[in-house]
Amino acid sequence: MYNEPMLRDDALEGKTIVVTGGGTGLGRAMSTYFLKLGANVVITSRKLEVLQKTAEEMQIETGRKVLAVKCDVRNYDEVTALLEDAIKTFGSVNGLLNNAAGNFISPTERLSANAFSTVIDIVLKGTSNCSLAFGKHWIEQKQPATILNIVTTYAFTGSAYVVPSACAKGGVLALTRSLAAEWGRHGIRSNAIAPGPFPTKGAWDRLLPGELAEKFNFKNRVPLKRVGEYQELANLAAFLISDFSGYINGEVITIDGGEWLQGAGQFNALEAVTPEMWDMLEQMIRKTNTSQI
Repeated sequence: MYNEPMLRDDALEGKTIVVTGGGTGLGRAMSTYFLKLGANVVITSRKLEVLQKTAEEMQIETGRKVLAVKCDVRNYDEVTALLEDAIKTFGSVNGLLNNAAGNFISPTERLSANAFSTVIDIVLKGTSNCSLAFGKHWIEQKQPATILNIVTTYAFTGSAYVVPSACAKGGVLALTRSLAAEWGRHGIRSNAIAPGPFPTKGAWDRLLPGELAEKFNFKNRVPLKRVGEYQELANLAAFLISDFSGYINGEVITIDGGEWLQGAGQFNALEAVTPEMWDMLEQMIRKTNTSQI
């Protein structure tokens, strides 16, 4: 059932949603579901050919219009041009999904300053650029709207070997909550989703190349023993960007099958202990603590 759409067919009717990083992977999956729910969608990234191909395929699948705009979210002028294109095409913008990201796995001491900055610029600066440009417009127009940011569970725990991403996503998490408090009076809600493992071909091949993906099997880290389905994430994103979540503001919702809790619990790894080993351990404990057990 987790592959089934959640909201009614007209849940986003009449809304226009801009999705950064919307041409591939999870961004494409969420954008497609927005279209199926009646929204107009603007997808953007730095690769126009990929965007145009994706837009054409999405339009065929859903029968809805998709605007593809080349935009480097690190450049504020390009972001304002994106906003202008969206308004020119659809009349207004009601939602912003900050999904564009960059990441790679590496020991931190192996990173150059430029590599560190690249991730920070795409994730944190890109999100702040888009939020600022769109937010200013909405406040000026006195228009209620919604910002939805894609973060990650290690935004609030930190993580080794993805330190630039952890820093950037942590900043986006703070931005989400800060704008929720400040811009709520303007009718602008700001929320975030922290996904766990949702494997995408391109991104995961870069993160875990070759045999590394098999050796580092994320299913084994998730209590539910599976990875996420795209539709599950799309359902949550559509709900948070819709009016059905109108009283949710400043929230970060984790969707990871319990993965981060599995890693947080000091003794959670004891799931590897077999029943026979537990029997042996129980007998040893009983002999040691006869008066207490």
